[in-house]
Amino acid sequence: MMTDTTREIEEMQNELWMKKTPQERARFASAMFAAGRRALIASLPKNLSEKEFKKQLYFRTYGEHLPDDFFKD
Repeated sequence: MMTDTTREIEEMQNELWMKKTPQERARFASAMFAAGRRALIASLPKNLSEKEFKKQLYFRTYGEHLPDDFFKD
């Protein structure tokens, strides 16, 4: 993995992160996931059917296709 952050800064960031409570870390992670999801949704074409929207959202989130039997047609 390539990084432009020095080891000293990484250690400082980790130390600050570990000072946060588990609840603060969980809240932060949840907020980051939500922000990423909003950005992903904004990048999808606006005219998708609900089914196609769900298929593309799932694929872009998890990197795999929904099972064929996911939708009960």
